[in-house]
Amino acid sequence: MDLTHLNTFVAAAEQLSFSLAAEQLHVTQPAVSKRISALEQQLGVRLFDRINRDILLTDAGKALLPRAYRLINELKDTQRALHNLEHQVSGSLSLATSHHIGLHRLPPILREFTRRYPEVQLDIRFLDSEVAYEEVLQGRCELAIITLSPHTLPPLAAHLLWNDELVFVAAKDHPLAEQAPLTLSELASHPAIFPGSHTFTQKIAQQLFDQQGLVPCISMSTNYMETIKMMVSIGLAWSVLPKTMLDTELIQLDVQTPSLLRPLGYIQHQQRTASNAVNAFIDILHSYKNAE
Repeated sequence: MDLTHLNTFVAAAEQLSFSLAAEQLHVTQPAVSKRISALEQQLGVRLFDRINRDILLTDAGKALLPRAYRLINELKDTQRALHNLEHQVSGSLSLATSHHIGLHRLPPILREFTRRYPEVQLDIRFLDSEVAYEEVLQGRCELAIITLSPHTLPPLAAHLLWNDELVFVAAKDHPLAEQAPLTLSELASHPAIFPGSHTFTQKIAQQLFDQQGLVPCISMSTNYMETIKMMVSIGLAWSVLPKTMLDTELIQLDVQTPSLLRPLGYIQHQQRTASNAVNAFIDILHSYKNAE
């Protein structure tokens, strides 16, 4: 079975679009269609139903998808194992990271890694932490440096690097800025901007209010910390942000609550062969552990 055809099938199945799969694979749409047709002929089944410009997986396509993931990942593991025998740190390294960590934690780590190992081609994908979990699980990334889930289940393994303190913030001229100390009940009565409802960060903050039976007045939500910071700084609402993001545009609100800590670290697939490049990257990550 042709690996190129399998990779093309996976891309089309994930995107449910031949044109988007073509963009992802950097080939033409006719090339994608040709590869899918060749795979269907080889297997003797139809993998996609073509309805006008839309495509849907057939039952055969749905059955093939998890097997395609396994075949592709087993081949990648074999290639890594053979490459590791050379004891060289080279080749490609696919990493996923959140935008906040990529901006505020990774620059010195990436600088040191590229200085030490110039032969490695980095493929860095900026994703929400929740999406990055799936990328590592499916083998599309070797490593993800993200906000860790409260519950990481096998075959993934999580490794804590930093505890990111979260604080309640507002603009200097916000009505809450003049009140101290504040209760969660007082906070809940004012509009808030929260991280997205499915993010780990939002769940950490929301848990505080849930414990007191309170419902915060969330007027907006976004997954991008820098966007939240901008909207808070112009006085639209209060929010919860990493303490490291405090500057002259924001003040930390004096709220009577326990400390909020957001665990940051990396996840790996325990059943996959780690490349020399990813092991070298992890070594550098640990050298920056607990660094602020």
